[in-house]
Amino acid sequence: MSSPSDPILALKEAIKSSRGKPNITYKKGSTTVISFADATHLVLSPKATFPKTAPTRLRKMGATSTDPEAKPEDFYSLGAVYLAWMLRDAPGADYMKRIRENGLAVGFVSVTDRKAIVDWLTDKSQTLHGLITVEVASTTPPGTPPQLRASAALPSSSSFSKLSESTSSPLKRRYVIDPADIEVVKRIKANEIELQDRNTVLRGIKPNNFNSLKESFADKLKKLREGGKSTTSMSTLTPTADSKMQPRKARNQYPIIIISSSPTSLITMHNVRRFLQDAVFEPSQEARTRAAAEGNARPEDMIPIYRKRTTIDSSGRETETQTRYFVVDSTEALAKFGTDAWDRVVCVLTTGQAWQFRPYKWTEPKTLFHHVKGIYFSWTNDPPNPKIKDWNVTELKIDPHRRHVDKSVVAHFWKLLDQWTSTHKPSLVQG
Repeated sequence: MSSPSDPILALKEAIKSSRGKPNITYKKGSTTVISFADATHLVLSPKATFPKTAPTRLRKMGATSTDPEAKPEDFYSLGAVYLAWMLRDAPGADYMKRIRENGLAVGFVSVTDRKAIVDWLTDKSQTLHGLITVEVASTTPPGTPPQLRASAALPSSSSFSKLSESTSSPLKRRYVIDPADIEVVKRIKANEIELQDRNTVLRGIKPNNFNSLKESFADKLKKLREGGKSTTSMSTLTPTADSKMQPRKARNQYPIIIISSSPTSLITMHNVRRFLQDAVFEPSQEARTRAAAEGNARPEDMIPIYRKRTTIDSSGRETETQTRYFVVDSTEALAKFGTDAWDRVVCVLTTGQAWQFRPYKWTEPKTLFHHVKGIYFSWTNDPPNPKIKDWNVTELKIDPHRRHVDKSVVAHFWKLLDQWTSTHKPSLVQG
């Protein structure tokens, strides 16, 4: 099967020669077929037959390769370009459906790029973004500079001399000003407002003077300074009893999160740190196997979770702080925090099984989730759990396959917990 070397130009020529209704046929080997999906070759003309998977010079969005033969996956195939033209009038949804029906699940031309390609194929547009030019190396001798490889034949001596003059001359071509452009620039400048200082930037005609405001506060500032000095000197001489009676801030009052010890729970001591701290869900069994391979056969009974938070003050300055939480899965581990441990519990992750709460301070789910925030994690394809309907818990969904959505789920979890803690246990809010 003999054919020209450029599939996309052959397709454009076939469309152009037949006034938009080319007689393009399909072949499977040497047999003519009716369906594009069954075909292996496209017959664009009696002398132009191409495999429908042949790469064209039309590069895909985001690709950087300039050689269709070296990296054909970076370029649209002839079949993809042909289907974009053939389905040029189809609506977006119908276009995608018919693309799949024709066996082109990947590598097809997107709906947004289709119009530009069709316009170029039908000569409505002279340029096409992504269409690269290739060097013709038929009779060009080896060693010819790249700028002289634009055609197969060697340039004449006159053209070579012109090229040498244009590349060797240090003077740039003189720019000729268009009179129409001058008038447009004049109109633009006539409507411009020059910003010179703080008064003209506000377009004010009266200068601002704040001396009166400064004078009114001068006496107040002086009294405040003098009062501060006297208070400091008195405090250094005679310490007051109030300073001794001030309560000391409790140390290590970090919030506590309790999770279920059930092996079927989505969040266990094996994967809770990576989920809440790194925002990546890893199945519990995989996390357990990985930890065992690293020499950690059993997880700790108290796991610290470090959470990074970024705050922006009124001046726009960003401050990054790190807060700490502790995670336990049993009341035995919780008892290690002291007698007030339950006062520091801010959240309980439940699996919907009531036996989880038997050793807790509050064994009834409704009472428990009145004192702590309740969270129920489940798969996105799981039906609603009727057991937790009246428990006052929030259900959060984890996708079994799409890991890029874990970050939004964890961010939602921390947002809910922050809101609940600020309302019910503000003393545990970490700055």
